[in-house]
Amino acid sequence: MFPTGRPGLLAVAASSDHAFPRHTHDEYGIGLFISGGQMSASGRGQITASAGDIITVNPGEVHDGVPTRGESRSWLMLYLDPALLADINSDLEGTQDADFEFERPAFSDPRAALSFTSAFAAASGERDNKGLALDQALAALFVPLSSVKPFAKKAQTGRDLLRARTMIDDDPARNLSLQDLATEAGLSRFQTLRAFQALTGLTPHAYLMQRRMSLARRRISQGMSLADVAAEAGYADQSHMTREFRRRYGLTPAAYRQAVTACNSIQDA
Repeated sequence: MFPTGRPGLLAVAASSDHAFPRHTHDEYGIGLFISGGQMSASGRGQITASAGDIITVNPGEVHDGVPTRGESRSWLMLYLDPALLADINSDLEGTQDADFEFERPAFSDPRAALSFTSAFAAASGERDNKGLALDQALAALFVPLSSVKPFAKKAQTGRDLLRARTMIDDDPARNLSLQDLATEAGLSRFQTLRAFQALTGLTPHAYLMQRRMSLARRRISQGMSLADVAAEAGYADQSHMTREFRRRYGLTPAAYRQAVTACNSIQDA
């Protein structure tokens, strides 16, 4: 991870042969494969990405990632909070509508790849007047993407089911039952199970586990002790959290905390 100096923007360089299980992100993600390749099943279909390809992910989109031929692959990612991407899109499209999504999960576009490389360098590098350079690079990145229409409107979903999802979002550590969610949604348990999976791409339990892990990452980033994080996020103990963290992200909570601390130290220097 690199300090970007921009709230809502995270730059990540990764190299791994880890097979990532189904998971989601709270942010929009756009990246570039540097070497190797990856197969991924996402809410937008099965894809294969290789060196030079642009990859994208939408907030809440369920996806996995398996290296092709079991070999290590390397990639760069920029993660943007929805509010930040809405601001960028507003500048480019002249609209305040923040309800959009990336349409293509992976594609080859040399112009977009070059723009991404410049944006990543501006986000992760040390330079004078970094703010202006980063603004220009991000705008240049999304101009070619806009020309190939990467955004599409999201479908509207039922308010009742959204209330059930909000129960999980508001308190991931709470031990909810399927009946609790069904009561909130005004549906039967079976209807809730099917509708929830159609809405989120995950079963209610899998979604709950994902939100607990997202809470754990936030608390670790805020400096909370790992034992306290595990308790607040609803894990049985720290070992339980460590197993889940490693399974989802390919590293331990302690290693993640070290990376965040190092990033913050550079940011504050």
